[in-house]
Amino acid sequence: MKLVNYWGDNGELRLGVVRNDRLLDIGRLTAGAQMERPVRSTDDLIALGNAGLAALAACIEEALRDESKVQAYSRDLEKASLAPCVAKPGKILCVGLNYRKHAEETNSPIPAYPILFNKFANALTAHDTPVRVPNVTSKMDYEAELAIVIGKTAFNVNEDEALDYVFGYCAANDFSARDLQLRTSQWLLGKSLDGFCPLGPWLVTADEVGDPNRLEIQSFVNGDLRQNSNTSDMIFDCKTIVSYASRHMTLQPGDVILTGTPEGVVMGYPEERQVYLKAGDRVEIRIEKLGSLSNVLVGSAE
Repeated sequence: MKLVNYWGDNGELRLGVVRNDRLLDIGRLTAGAQMERPVRSTDDLIALGNAGLAALAACIEEALRDESKVQAYSRDLEKASLAPCVAKPGKILCVGLNYRKHAEETNSPIPAYPILFNKFANALTAHDTPVRVPNVTSKMDYEAELAIVIGKTAFNVNEDEALDYVFGYCAANDFSARDLQLRTSQWLLGKSLDGFCPLGPWLVTADEVGDPNRLEIQSFVNGDLRQNSNTSDMIFDCKTIVSYASRHMTLQPGDVILTGTPEGVVMGYPEERQVYLKAGDRVEIRIEKLGSLSNVLVGSAE
């Protein structure tokens, strides 16, 4: 399923499923169905586990047989105001230098272990939401990334079972302020500014994605192709990342892991060709099976 969080007419967060370019309101479509508890967002659904997802899928299939319901409880996806496809993750973990060619373009050694850092909830934003260019940086960069969303509590899981703990995947943009990132040995400041973690446009359940390390991944700036790779170039693949992280901390349902970016970021260009992002730029992330995540940058005063 392709699941979205979106803002209802009264400003409340609602859960939807995308079918044929239409957004179906899950709450209304499944009204009266026997669910364990109300499901108002992807976060609520993830908390219900596999049984909850199966129950919801059955409710949706039943409801879809009634065309009048579908018409009454659907809307044009392009006109919906989307929220981040995971609204309240407990943790946002990120993996640095996880594509071989990206490590090479930045003249960094191939890491022996996953390089983990984090973003905070203030960085979350949604598809088609303007992102402010902070006045504290002059080197704002893009990073197309595959994001893993954890589906059940994981602690010390082995690699062979690690993907069983994944609920789904989505596109992410690990916006980075390079001057702040490299000011000290700690990357946090340049990674967790407001709006620096767009997620979306939707969350795709793991069963529809299949192998997460066989996906084309691209980024565009104002329509110009900047990154063009495949998640198979990861140094540490998705199952390794989930297993490694779980050996050091408990991963909870709804936690998000950004898995690194391929070559083609501004920082990887020769210095004379480095043109960092500015207000007015549109940055688009495309990942096979996961859709297109797009944001326009605005000035700090807007």
